[in-house]
This record gives sequence, structure tokens and C-alpha cells, in this order.
Amino acid sequence: MWDSSMFLSTLTPKFYVALTGTSSLISGLILIFEWWYFRKYGTSFIEQVSLNHISPWIGGGSSESSNGNDHHASNGSGQQIPECKVWRNPLNLFRGAEYQRFFWATSKEPLTYYDMNLSAQDHQTFFTCEGDAGNAEYEIMQTAWRERNPVVRIKAAHSALEVNQDCTPAYILLAEEETTTIVEAEKVLKTALKIAETNYKKSQLMQHQSAIHESIHRRDTNALIYIKRRLAMCARKLQKLKEAAKMFRDLTKEIPPIMNVLNIHENLIECLLEMQAYADCQAVLAKYDDISLPKSATICYTAALLKARAVADKFSPDVASKRGLSAAEMSAVEAIHRAVEFNPHVPKYLLETKPLILPPEHILKRGDSEALAYAFFHLNHWKNVEGALNLLHCTWEGTFRMLPYPLERGHLFYPYPTCTECADRELLPVFHDVSVYPKKELPFFILFTAGLCSFTALLALLTHQYPEPMGVMAHTVLNWISLPFYFFKERLESVLPCNLLQQLTRI
Repeated sequence: MWDSSMFLSTLTPKFYVALTGTSSLISGLILIFEWWYFRKYGTSFIEQVSLNHISPWIGGGSSESSNGNDHHASNGSGQQIPECKVWRNPLNLFRGAEYQRFFWATSKEPLTYYDMNLSAQDHQTFFTCEGDAGNAEYEIMQTAWRERNPVVRIKAAHSALEVNQDCTPAYILLAEEETTTIVEAEKVLKTALKIAETNYKKSQLMQHQSAIHESIHRRDTNALIYIKRRLAMCARKLQKLKEAAKMFRDLTKEIPPIMNVLNIHENLIECLLEMQAYADCQAVLAKYDDISLPKSATICYTAALLKARAVADKFSPDVASKRGLSAAEMSAVEAIHRAVEFNPHVPKYLLETKPLILPPEHILKRGDSEALAYAFFHLNHWKNVEGALNLLHCTWEGTFRMLPYPLERGHLFYPYPTCTECADRELLPVFHDVSVYPKKELPFFILFTAGLCSFTALLALLTHQYPEPMGVMAHTVLNWISLPFYFFKERLESVLPCNLLQQLTRI
């Protein structure tokens, strides 16, 4: 103790300047790294390492698993909470006629490589099969879907057509990417439809001969349904609404596996809303808004819109606060709360407090990408119902009073997934400000390192400017800190015999 006291008393102010300066530098570097990691991944690096690696060593793994069991039990269901899954956008735009024109106008890429890579995987799954081996045109298209450069993809599609004029996937690629207007895309798709129907009939007769023939028939079926759906979307964009609605209705009666991916009923709902055929839209909702079927923003918010339509034109918040809500108004408000709980990002886009961008080709349910895709196509439908946006504006924030801890416990749905922010950042372009729910507070370690960096930097500055007073102050503080140790030593000397202390000193 005497040696340590002598050592501290001989320290110069330069030592304290170097010590505090080094501490400030190190804490500043930690702060910069923590802030960067938080902005990129939405969590604290130190906190994540502590929970994932250090906590299991000290027994944290068992408590974490017990908490997971509690959450599992609180959901009241034998099903596990679903992981974040990326879905194909049912209303995705045409790359050449819409996305490319946006790029020409703004010089901003509307799609991310991650999103386009998912589309390439979808196209390979839909339009290729084991029976393509040995067919030059299909082998060319297998390579074309994987190309990043759109010019190379278009050139490959033309090469496939030179080999075989009946290559349906080549026409699909050209309709999606080479055409610059919806009218041109519709023309190419109509040509593709004739070829796809012929190929479908041929493969249908041979599908039971072998597994390869069955895979060829499945590929031709996928191509035929995809082309019909895109033609119906062209009719919708060209305001041929009755034709589009009929084509969508016919497609919803199909049962191939691709129908589970395309979600064509959402196209039908949007088309019926544009026609203002609200009774037909309600009939479609009654079929798909079932507790056993996966939900979507289109299902939940359309149900809320149809209920709001009955009361929105006469709704007044002042009158409602005095007399209370009627049964119809309460039903509409509950439907809005249900929709907001499913996807809390949508109201900001519908109320135009957050700018819209072109939706991606893939969406994450309950995420910002799904909210963008829904609002982009359905904002006008809400505007067409008088008072609907006013009712939404007055009631949507009340949802959060029922969900104080949305990541831990849900009300009508599973707890809000924690992975939406990271997935949405991969799907949405960099110029878009991704909506985050719930708003994340700065982690404790960022605040701690910021305070430590500021405090040590201030100490270094004061020590450099006023070395003697700061040296005296540092010596005084160290003496205060050492007082408990001196007191403890004196108590030991008074209790224990001197020879024992001498023996311990020798040891």
C-alpha cells in the first residue's frame, strides 16, 4: 500500500493527460463503431455479443429459453411464431415499361440487387425444368435469368428466339424488360399466350409418361398462368376493368402450386375497388379473410376500408367524443385497429405524411415494403371513399395503446417480428428512408460510450490547460478512493495477530 501511494504521488500531469486522452480516443472509436453497427443492423454490437455469447456462459441460456416458452404459451396456439418470409409482390410493376422509365427520369435505381436476385430465382423455378437439358433455347434462358445486366438478358432472349420461335420464357422476359409501354408489353404477352397455350396442350397429353414429362407440363402450366396474370394486369393498367376482373376471377379458380405464390386474389380485390364494386369486393374478402389463411395488408386494410365506408362520410370526432361511438363506428374503428396492428407502417403512406416510392418486386409481410406496395396501389381507393382518410387519421394511433410491448405480445396477431427492418433495408433502395416499428431507442452502450468519451476528453483538456490543480485534484480523488482500503487494512491489523500478517507478507 505504501509503495502504491508513493507511485501515485510521483505521477506527473503529463501522465494524466496521456491517460485521459487515450481513454477518450478509445471510447470515441467504440462509440463510432457502435453507432455504425446500430444504424446498419438496428442493435448494439456489445449488447448482441453479451446476449449471444457471454450470457450462456453465466446461465442466461436457460432463462432465455424459459422466456421463449412463456411467449409461446401466451400466444395460446400450438403453432410456432412464423419467421420473416419474403413474398412476391402480387402487383409488381413491369421493369421496362415502369421501373426503367423511373430510372430514366430520376437516375435512381428503383430495385435492389437482392430484390432482382429473388426475382431471378423465381423465374428459374417457374420457367425451367429438368426436361430443358439438350434444348438450346431453354439452356440460353436458364443463363439469361441469372444475368445482372438487363441488356445481356434481353440479348439472350432474342438469341433463344432465333433458335426456337416458340420459346415462351423468352417472350416473357422481353415483355417484362424490353418493352417501354404497357401497350407494347400487352402485345408481346398476347403473342406469348398463343405459344404457351399450344405448349400446354402438348405437354398435358404426355405428362403421365415420365417424371421429366410431368416437370415439362408443370413448367408450361406456370408459364401459361403467369402470362394470363400479366395480361390481366395490363388490362387493369389500361383501364379495361371488366376484362381485367374477369381474367382475375378465372385465374383464382386455378389450383396449381404457383397460385399460392402469386396471390392473384389481391389483384382481383384491387381491380374491384377501382370499379367501386364494393359488394363483389366484400364477397372476395369473405372467402380469403379466414383465420386459417395467411393475412396481408391488402386483406386487413380493405376490410377496414369497407367497414369505414358505411360511417366515414358522417363521422365527426367532436360528435363522437360527446355521444360515444355507434355500433357501426365501433366496428369500423376495430377493423382499423386490426389493420394497423398487422402493418403499422401503412397509415403514414395513406395519410401522405411519408413519401411514396415505386414498390419492390418482393415484399415482407408486416414490413415497410408491404406498406409501400399496398399504399402505392390503394391510396386512390381510400380517397374515393369520402371521409375514410379522416376516420383513419383520427383513430389509427389508438392501436398502440393496446400494444405497449409489440415485440413481446400481440393483440389479434402474433407479436410483431423483429427482423423486418433488416429485410426491408435489403428490399428497398438506399434513397428511401425505411420506416421502423417500434421506434428503437439508442442502446445503453452507445449512451455510455458517448458519456465516457466526452468526460475523458474534458479531463484531458483540463489537465493540459491546468496541470497543477488537476494533479492535486487527481491525487485527492485517488486518496479518497484508497481510504476504504486503508480502513480495511487497519481493521485487519487490529483483529488478526501481527505474526500472522508477517507470515502472509513472507508468503
